[in-house]
Amino acid sequence: MKHPKTVEWFDRLKVMFDEIDHYLEDKYSGRWQLRRNRPERGQTANPEADGLFNVGVFFDPGFGSQLGRGYLVEIVLATEEQLPPEERNAIRDEVRGLLQDLLPRHFPERKLDVDLDGRMLKIHGDLSLGQV
Repeated sequence: MKHPKTVEWFDRLKVMFDEIDHYLEDKYSGRWQLRRNRPERGQTANPEADGLFNVGVFFDPGFGSQLGRGYLVEIVLATEEQLPPEERNAIRDEVRGLLQDLLPRHFPERKLDVDLDGRMLKIHGDLSLGQV
């Protein structure tokens, strides 16, 4: 059984990342062809499972990272098409800006930052569950 504060933390992250997914889907819809096995946007109950984007996080304990522990942001494009690195980096930078705007709204009680950790974005800062 999961601790209620952990469940609330992940529920709030899910709402925020669904908001980012909807923004990216609105902006980039039709720009690239979906993979053959990927449902069109809105065909599943979960925005992670359909459409062009799947944006989410996974915990990183921070060993060897200048930023320490945090959540690495994974931006997956469900297409077979090759995107130039500049285009992928522009999308990553756009997601960073969205996170910088949304984190204070979804987690107003804590100080969270978004920075590059290698080539990925990392949400780091006050990750304690005491305030959730």
